[in-house]
Amino acid sequence: MKSRTTILFILFTAAVAVLFAADIAVGSVSIPIRDVWAALTGGECDPTTARIIRDIRLMKAVVALVAGAALAVSGLQMQTLFRNPLAGPYVLGVSSGASLGVALFILGAPMLGLTGHAWLSSLGVAGAAWIGAAATLALVAAISTRIKDIMVILILGMMISSGVSAIVQILQYLSAEEALKSFVVWTMGSLGDVTATQLALLLPAIKSLNMLLLGENYARSMGLDLRRSRSIILLSTTLLAGTVTAFCGPIGFIGLAMPHVARVIFRNADHRTLMPAAALTGAASLLLCDMVAKLLALPVNSITALLGIPVVVWVVVRNRNIV
Repeated sequence: MKSRTTILFILFTAAVAVLFAADIAVGSVSIPIRDVWAALTGGECDPTTARIIRDIRLMKAVVALVAGAALAVSGLQMQTLFRNPLAGPYVLGVSSGASLGVALFILGAPMLGLTGHAWLSSLGVAGAAWIGAAATLALVAAISTRIKDIMVILILGMMISSGVSAIVQILQYLSAEEALKSFVVWTMGSLGDVTATQLALLLPAIKSLNMLLLGENYARSMGLDLRRSRSIILLSTTLLAGTVTAFCGPIGFIGLAMPHVARVIFRNADHRTLMPAAALTGAASLLLCDMVAKLLALPVNSITALLGIPVVVWVVVRNRNIV
């Protein structure tokens, strides 16, 4: 089993490396591989080509790598915390909560005079997303402590998400044209607008969740400080999902689908294996989606949905006794 897991990790790491290189090479402008290599290694190449590779495509590929890993890890944490195979940042309204925070900031920033300060604006977007994601996640977590039915929690999560979306629509209706355009573009999902400073906020956090897999009572009997552990997981999920949503838009289905892909491929429920496995599958999937989005000139969010929906359907069919 250990040798199989090791081989899988080597293969997935190599696949991520290949997809990372391919994502840098693919774009609206055709650039020969030798020029891509020269731009990355400091060799001789056209200055415009070097700028495209280093400042645009390389940054975008790094964002896809980190954001994909962060979303998959946050989805795995939520599925473990709520003991719900259909839990995820998008489904339970965490991304919607982050979107509400961003909407309040983006649509209200012009009135506050913050649009001209890049650093302050970036920090404000991230902070607003964290607050929105944390509020939604805390509400769902509070409900889950009182209601144990998985399907009821999912329905309530979707209702919360719908309510938040309605508030966002009202804000859009009342906002100025320039701010509205900026927000609508943000909702489509983009990996190309993240700066190096913002990228530093997209750092994944890995927590040990193995005891929680067997239930809260078992975890408590094994000496786990349940309240502290839940708080850490909630904080980690908020930072991961909220930060990605703040800077890349509401990218759906990666957090929900990729943990299941990792479980099936690695055949392991140990989070010491699942965490890096989910991170690798999330990174690989978002790199692939970014390449397809660039080739078809489509928003990356639409591609992640097309990739993730079949996995979600499979999970529902496989767990048809979920209620």
